[in-house]
Amino acid sequence: MTSVAVIGAGITGVTTAYKLMRQGLDVTVYDRNGYAAMETSFANGGQLSASNAEVWNSPATFLKGIKWMLKKDAPLLVHPAPTWHKLSWMAEFVLAARNFEENTIATVKLAIAARDHLLEMADTEGFSFDVEKRGILHVYESKSEYEHAAKISELYKKGGLARRALSNSEIHEVEPALNGNFHGGFFTESDFTGDIHRYTRGLAAACLRHGVKFEYDANVTRLARHQGGVTINWQDRGRNDRTSRFDAIVVCAGVDSRRFAAMLGDRVNIYPVKGYSITVNLNDAESQNGAPWVSLLDDKAKIVTSRLGRDRLRIAGTAEFTGFNRDIRSARIEPLVKWCRERFPRVSTASTVPWAGLRPMMPDMLPRVGRGKAEGVFYNTGHGHLGWTLSAITADTIAAEVAGTFAKKGVVLKPFVPATALADRAA
Repeated sequence: MTSVAVIGAGITGVTTAYKLMRQGLDVTVYDRNGYAAMETSFANGGQLSASNAEVWNSPATFLKGIKWMLKKDAPLLVHPAPTWHKLSWMAEFVLAARNFEENTIATVKLAIAARDHLLEMADTEGFSFDVEKRGILHVYESKSEYEHAAKISELYKKGGLARRALSNSEIHEVEPALNGNFHGGFFTESDFTGDIHRYTRGLAAACLRHGVKFEYDANVTRLARHQGGVTINWQDRGRNDRTSRFDAIVVCAGVDSRRFAAMLGDRVNIYPVKGYSITVNLNDAESQNGAPWVSLLDDKAKIVTSRLGRDRLRIAGTAEFTGFNRDIRSARIEPLVKWCRERFPRVSTASTVPWAGLRPMMPDMLPRVGRGKAEGVFYNTGHGHLGWTLSAITADTIAAEVAGTFAKKGVVLKPFVPATALADRAA
């Protein structure tokens, strides 16, 4: 049976493994953690948001970034210490501004296409992930920010996304728990939210049932091409040196993808951009009734929310360019707690769980999806802040490309058909 290795067991790696398995391939997933979804896919903002597909490469973002550099609690923070990687990434990031509109529209189209794939996998395999199909509400305090959003809505429309403009009173009709006065807002009814960690773990369990192998606590030390495939040198949880060979490999390793790509002769210029979140435990009726059910994005604060069931509220935001530092800094957590208290005064923040994760970002804000220079090498990585939103469609795309490559060589694959699909056909 044709074998494929997947490096990384986050949302992108697990969705890729599942789609490869559905194509009839023998799949093994490697991850350095003891379980799936323990890094960037652990506690993100929860939004599956085509309405947040605007890429960051715009003059407005550049100006804001300069203004925010001296504020410790700014939504965007760039550590001043220069490194060649950071400087080269930022140079490419600025140059990508010439494709701002094109890349934003492309991202919207990907996000819309991903929805059905993500929901179909959960429905087929029968697991839940605190999904809330209540839409996403963007709110703006200033006229200038609202007018910018209106222009972006026109780009979204070109990509096939409909958003409804709202007045201040209409904003509070959509989400009565929200405190504040706003110039206006936009509501995307087709967007939704869910718990990325629960989803990834549920899908990983489904992969196991269908024969996908997972090597956890696996420290991958070297990747190399060999005649007809790829060799992986790794250490198992007992720190025993192991060597495995595969017909192909898909790198889905988040911020480590750049390092692995270099081993395989490719340049994948991913930079780690740290994001923070808090999970507010809604332990009393007052907090549960005072927390929002509709997902929000407060444009001024650059903060998002997602309701994860009856008793949890996820609040996330900020972007920090500090290399591979994963420290949870109180100066970045405090604004999230303060924002919650201001916008939702009935919610107690007495029990909050802070978290930080590294988003794998490409300079043009588009994921790297496709083959590498060498035969049998593929990538599905660099999704930035939209890994949860985009992974289902990029996984389907790369799995089809991998299977198609083998089909051209005359390899006969037997695609896996889930029992629910067989039942649908019979009906």
